[in-house]
Amino acid sequence: MNMGANDKIKVLLSTEGTYPYHQGGVSTWCDLLVQRMPDVDFIIYSILANPFVTQKFPVSSNASIIKIPLWGTEEPSEHLDVPFSRILESKKRTDDENIRKHFLPLFIKLVEEIVRPQKNPAQFGLLLLSLQDYLQVYEYKATFKSELVWEQYKAHLLRLCGDSANRISQPDIYGMIQSLGWLYRFLNIVNTPVPKVHVTHSSASGFCGIPCAIDKLRNRTPYLLTEHGVYLREQYLSLGKREREYSSFLSTFLIRFIQSVVSLNYYTADQVSPVCGYNTRWETRLGVSQRNVKVIYNGVDNTVFTDTPSEPHAKPTVVSIARIDPLKDILTLIRSAAKVKESIPDAQIIIYGSVSVPSYYEECLALREQLQLQETVIFAGHTSNMAAAYQSGDLVVLSSISEAFPYSVVEAMMSGKAIVSTDVGGVKEAVGEAGILVSPRDPDALAEGMVRLLQNAELRHSLGRDGRERAMNFFTLDKVLDLHLKSYIRLAVRVEEQWTRQTDVPKRTASLARQRLYMERGYALAANGLDPQAVEQFRHAVNEAPVSVHVPVILLEISSAYNRMGKFDLVFQELERIQALTESIEGLGQGVA
Repeated sequence: MNMGANDKIKVLLSTEGTYPYHQGGVSTWCDLLVQRMPDVDFIIYSILANPFVTQKFPVSSNASIIKIPLWGTEEPSEHLDVPFSRILESKKRTDDENIRKHFLPLFIKLVEEIVRPQKNPAQFGLLLLSLQDYLQVYEYKATFKSELVWEQYKAHLLRLCGDSANRISQPDIYGMIQSLGWLYRFLNIVNTPVPKVHVTHSSASGFCGIPCAIDKLRNRTPYLLTEHGVYLREQYLSLGKREREYSSFLSTFLIRFIQSVVSLNYYTADQVSPVCGYNTRWETRLGVSQRNVKVIYNGVDNTVFTDTPSEPHAKPTVVSIARIDPLKDILTLIRSAAKVKESIPDAQIIIYGSVSVPSYYEECLALREQLQLQETVIFAGHTSNMAAAYQSGDLVVLSSISEAFPYSVVEAMMSGKAIVSTDVGGVKEAVGEAGILVSPRDPDALAEGMVRLLQNAELRHSLGRDGRERAMNFFTLDKVLDLHLKSYIRLAVRVEEQWTRQTDVPKRTASLARQRLYMERGYALAANGLDPQAVEQFRHAVNEAPVSVHVPVILLEISSAYNRMGKFDLVFQELERIQALTESIEGLGQGVA
């Protein structure tokens, strides 16, 4: 997609279970980008559990929304703007012969890629591209509900699980049905077209990154990936809490499915921007090149969150801004409240936050009652006036067992409030020396920090002033918006990275020019249905500059052409070549000019 001189940058902002339908830190971040960047046109690509949720954030005139519900619909195409006649025609074409010929070879390879512990993101990406090509002609539900697909899935899944190299237990019939159901639901994302934009931007390295990865591979659209938390780590933690819900097979299948998706995101992203340096340790360990990582901290509006003194509080008061969720470890906070009460009997802890896990909330209420803390621990629910919430207390506490770079900490600092927090994720990067950090799951240490600050007004005010100064220096909203806009512009103009292993610039420039010429010829031929001739031009393009950053995309185009020609043996032959050839490319997965 080309940019004219007067064009606004168009960005696809992809979300998963967050903005604009749910509250939380990620949604706040999305809303700030959209509302405060009027010179950017945003298309919100929102992946939802079901279509019946209420929109929590109004979007401004520079944004539109595409909803992709994974559950809650009878037909996978309900959310698509497609004429019924076209859907009916695609259903008529979707018979066993076409499923056997065009779908099953792709699907079985996809299942193999998911089940295997070693991931090949290039192959996984190509399979998703080919699946999307198939769905342009044939109908999604009719395909997945075919008895032929079920029989082949069972047979190949049992074969894969019987291979000791895959280290996955044998599924029972429920496990096979459930795992196929997951594929049916999550792969509906592939069934949803991606609009033409200058840059795609995913808010996580999860399923919301699939449209961005596909657009990168198909159209060479630059891809910016933001990581608030480490998606894969969070999924491990989540599954660990649900070990009784899923069998060994289902837990392994789901986490390997997620691993495939995360690997694809890291492979295709031109820029990975975690919200704190802590996350980079995970990302580089998972294969992201350090030079592709650019940390962009969360920032807050210093005109909204101020250190304006509030009215004196009737009781010593601690505020916690956190949803009621096991990751926030509210149970530890309640236990620490009992210890605070021993030293300061009239102290109270007010928890502002919506209930995200009802069963966990019931557990919290039961513990509060058991410890007789009904007057000490107050669940105030969600509030839309965050600035007032921070000023309602003498200090702010965070008891999480996992965080990235939490807004609640930065907002508290900007509000001039002293902080007691667990030392998790990027909290230390945010707080520096302007707060008290303790180990997670330690109610004694958490209580000790709160008592110390409640009983020492001078220290409390000193830390509050230091925190405000630190937040103003490093974490203002203006800095965040500026860094994101610069990233969008840099990616939108397709600035090509320099090759670090070559020094002959004139020769390299000439090779790139010829390579682009062959690529354009190949795309033109493919667009007119002349796939054999297109393959020939793409081969010339590879030969012109075999270590160019364009090569992975060209190879994927060759494989896609073979897939359209029905030469599936050559498709998978190409897949085997992709990984070997791309290993020599220094800029693997980077932007393409």
